[in-house]
Amino acid sequence: MRARSLWLTTGALLAAAGPALAAAPAASASWPWWVWPIGLFFACFLMGILAVPAGIGGGTLFVPIVGSFFPFHLDFVRGAGLLVALASALAAGPMLLRGGLGSLRLALPLSLLASASSIGGAMLGLAMPVAVVQMLLGGLVLGIVALMFVFKKSEIPHVARPDALSQALALNGIFIDAASGRQVPWHVHRTVPGLLLFLGIGVLAGMFGIGAGWANVPALNLLMGAPLKVAAGTSGLVLSLVDSSAAWVYINKGAVLPLIAVPSVVGMMLGAKIGARLLNVLRGAVIRRLVIAVLLFAGARALLKGLGVWP
Repeated sequence: MRARSLWLTTGALLAAAGPALAAAPAASASWPWWVWPIGLFFACFLMGILAVPAGIGGGTLFVPIVGSFFPFHLDFVRGAGLLVALASALAAGPMLLRGGLGSLRLALPLSLLASASSIGGAMLGLAMPVAVVQMLLGGLVLGIVALMFVFKKSEIPHVARPDALSQALALNGIFIDAASGRQVPWHVHRTVPGLLLFLGIGVLAGMFGIGAGWANVPALNLLMGAPLKVAAGTSGLVLSLVDSSAAWVYINKGAVLPLIAVPSVVGMMLGAKIGARLLNVLRGAVIRRLVIAVLLFAGARALLKGLGVWP
């Protein structure tokens, strides 16, 4: 009831004043309202270029950056973040499938479990106080940075033999590495632990509205043994299914504003198309270092904002 009342009040303010500055600080009053949608478009365009090669999903960058540096209420940012992650995944999906970098057969069983748990995560996140969510978001983003530092991804992990479940589900394939020009056959193992891990990933995706590409890629690459490029490509397919499930919870609660979502989605889709082309030719280490730097700054900002140290 408290959240619904907040959104109705914010909607009335938007209708009267125009700008979507539901929780704007006083300093933002000096800017015209149209500055923020334009800023969102260009920011999301750049995020889309980075997100696909990094395999982390647009929402992972969108929510901490926009939630910390744009004057919007965090509930609206999380709702738009799921649509943004969904848009980037859908925009890149056809190219990834045509290039053999995304495996629909591998994505479907993982997405089924993660989609169901993401709905519960979205409900839980909307029931929590905003300051608590902001602090948890900052801690999660900093944890993602630590994960990217500690775990070194393997371009082509060694999988001695697939397990019985992966063989039954035919979780294997061949992709052509454009950088080297060679065909790389692959299969996965540890399928049951992977399925259980994706249940938890779905909860976090729905709760924070950040998608789950940051967790999908390590789970697919390090745990299940999928090649890094296949893991990054398949992560986009998983995101397109998981985020669409959680997004309906935010839409039903009225936590999606077109003024925030539309420029963000358009910018992310355009950027993701460029990012999908870069996935084949750009070295992952370059993107990885840049994403770590951006997430480190955004995560620290979100944590300090939630604590009231840096409003």
